[in-house]
Formats: sequence, structure tokens, C-alpha cells
Amino acid sequence: MVYNKNMHVLWQKIQLSGSIENGQDPTDFKAAQALCRAAPDNQSILRKGVILMPLVPTKSSPPVTMPKPKPQPPEKQSISFMVSKPKYRLSDLILSESNLDELQTVIKAKEYWNKVFVDWNLQSVMKQRKSLFINLYGEPGTGKTMAAHAIANALHKEMICVNYADIESKYVGETSKNLTNLFHTASEKDIIIFFDEADALLSKRVTNMSSSTDVSVNQTRSVLLTLLNDYEGMVIFATNFISNYDPAFMRRIQYHIRFDLPDKSLREKLWRLYIPQEMPTDLRISEIAEKYDGVSGSDISNAVLKAALKAAKNQESFVKQADFEDAVAEIVKSKKANKSGSPRDVKITKSEIVPESEVPKDIVNKSKEFQEVN
Repeated sequence: MVYNKNMHVLWQKIQLSGSIENGQDPTDFKAAQALCRAAPDNQSILRKGVILMPLVPTKSSPPVTMPKPKPQPPEKQSISFMVSKPKYRLSDLILSESNLDELQTVIKAKEYWNKVFVDWNLQSVMKQRKSLFINLYGEPGTGKTMAAHAIANALHKEMICVNYADIESKYVGETSKNLTNLFHTASEKDIIIFFDEADALLSKRVTNMSSSTDVSVNQTRSVLLTLLNDYEGMVIFATNFISNYDPAFMRRIQYHIRFDLPDKSLREKLWRLYIPQEMPTDLRISEIAEKYDGVSGSDISNAVLKAALKAAKNQESFVKQADFEDAVAEIVKSKKANKSGSPRDVKITKSEIVPESEVPKDIVNKSKEFQEVN
């Protein structure tokens, strides 16, 4: 064996022909000892028939500069989705008769699958799909999320509740992988996927892509379309902005159920629901339900809480009619302000005005064309 002085560390294994147990030296042990002595300042390690010799350079050897390890990118953490039991039942919902009937139809759909496809031979004119996709849309606070839980409860299924923020990743391509993992998990466990605020995920694809973000968004939409085509379970979507949906997703969803704001009769039921018997009050429920329309169940719940806290702060012995009316009137006012968004309500400061010289020419030209047409 040749000793190489230019190497920083060299481990040379010498396989011995015999055994070193019972104090017996192998036949070539002396040769190995001689080889050890040939490399100064080294020691041999004898272990079960193998001599391991670390050979290091002598003092005259030039120093060796070891390359610095390259920094590793941060590890991408895989997302695990939480499976939960539904929180609400159909009996917990205060909805119109039409909404309740539509929910019952969805719940019974799988039960009548064979009847319509086999007995009534619907399979002869269309492909029999095992999947069931439902979209719940309408005003905020009208019971869409509760309805999704009630559907799962009626079917005795568990749920995975997600929104876009749960699956979005800063790494290119990882959002699509997270979606794939979600559908795989749901398929394995036979559970319902519930996408809340689904418009963030089902929105229209970008046609004029100008950045890597646009490409990534389109990739995510395409992956989701493919997953829905192959999926055989149930997916429920909920949104306040159905107009943002891409038509390709709209076509794949069998049921679209609209949730409207409650009428006077339903508002009365909601007021009675959210005011417990133990709360002392002189509230005239029929009167307040008729006076304040345009409020959701969530609005009424918030109004009751605000009124009760106000009465408690003022050390009142009961919650007054005026406390409830003040609370719900403030909610109605804020909702109207949110919907109006008229230009006169927007104040532009001098620092926010950009000189025309700093605006790109193509935008200036388009603006002038628009003004000429209009």
C-alpha cells in the first residue's frame, strides 16, 4: 500500500485472513504492524479481523482547505389536514322551507343514485358519476357553513374543513401538491371535503399571464379540475361571491343552493333563538324583526351580544328594547356603508396623486381612448 501524504484523512481497511480471537494472531498480522509503523503518528484499531488505520499527513505536508458546505434551502413542511366531526344538525338550522328541501334532496341524492341511473336507465344517455359536488352561496352569515356541517351530520360522515390559506404555499408547485394530498386523504378515509370561502380557489383563471404567480394560479386551478374529475366522494363549497367562479368549476358542480337573507318570519325565529330565557329583557321581538330587515342570523347574534354587554356595563337590571335597537341599527348602518362604496366617500390625498409623466404610456393612451368613447 502506498501512503499518500496529500490526503487529509485516509482510512485503509486491511482484511485479515484469520481470527484474532482467543489471543491468536493472524498469519499476516506482522505485515500489518509493519505497515502501521510506516505511517508515523498513526495507530491501528484491531476489530474482529479488520485493521482500520487512519493515515494522516506528516508535519511537512501542506495544509488542506476543506470546502465549506453549501447552505441548504429550508425544508418544505408537508401539510396534514385535520379531520373533524360535524358541529351542527339540520334541526339547528333556521332556514326557509325551500332551502331545507334542497338540503334534504342533496342528502338523499346518493340513496336514489341506482334508481335513476339503473332502473330509469339514465346511464344510457350520460356517464354515471359517483361524485357529488355542492355549492352553497349567498350573503354572509346566512347559514352556509352550518348547512355544510348539517349535511355531513345527516350522512354520518366526518369532514375536512379548509380554505385557500390552509393549502397555499410560497413554494412553486407545492399548493397543487397540498391539494392532491387533501383529496387523497379524503378518499382514503371516505370523508367530506368542505371548502369555505371557495371563491379564492375556484376563481377565474388568468388569461394574460404576466408573472410566475399567474402561472402558479392557473396551475392550481388546472390541478383542482383534474382532481374533481377523478374524485368519487363528496365536496361542499361555500362562497359569498359566486360571480367570481370559473365557468369550468360551475359545470362540474351538480347542486347550487342559494342562501338569502331571512324574511320577517325567520328573523323572529332567530331573535328568539339567540335570546335565552334567563336574560331579563323587555324586547318586543315581532316589532324589532319587522323594523330591521336586511340582517342575517349572524347579525342578529352579534346584536344580542352587543346589547347584553351594554346593559351589563351600565349596571342595568335588564336589557332594554333600546339596547337591542341601537345595536342592530349600527350593524345595518355599517353594512350599507360597506355595500355603497360610492366615489364621494373616498378621499384622495395629494401624496396619492401620481403625475401623468410617471404613468406608463400604454395606460395613458388607453385612458384617453376610454374618455373619447364615453
